[in-house]
Amino acid sequence: MPQTHFAVIALGSNLAEPARQVRAALSAMEAHPQIQIEKTSSLYVTAPVGYDDQPDFVNAVCSVRTSLDGVSLLAVLNRIEADFGRERTFRNAPRTLDLDIIDFDGISSDDPHLTLPHPRAHERSFVMKPLAEILPDFVLGGHGRVADLAAALGEEGIRLLEEAV
Repeated sequence: MPQTHFAVIALGSNLAEPARQVRAALSAMEAHPQIQIEKTSSLYVTAPVGYDDQPDFVNAVCSVRTSLDGVSLLAVLNRIEADFGRERTFRNAPRTLDLDIIDFDGISSDDPHLTLPHPRAHERSFVMKPLAEILPDFVLGGHGRVADLAAALGEEGIRLLEEAV
């Protein structure tokens, strides 16, 4: 596989055995012939954001190499979400699987279909803490070094579920 692009992907689930969903989603991404996972964080349990009346989430982050462009990668991720039963009922709703591109080759884009870097990632400990685990010196857009962003967000509402394998 020509490894031409680098991407960071956040994974989350809070329905139907969330840890199993996240692990299976990683396997589904790895099975795609144009996606190679480089690093995967541990799994974290996090409190919901935006809509509190739902179960806690299981979250992780991975870095990948891919020959897909950003829009094509997003399409693959959306297909995986659909295969896992993802329904988009309302913003911040409970979900079987959520896959978000956090960064793609360091590109900045205001395209409403694929905004890069992810516009709220730097504010979310459920993205920054796992990302700091695997890429502490990564710089996310103009927001700064991931380890510093994660430290500033603190530990409230997030705890380690299981170590990366």
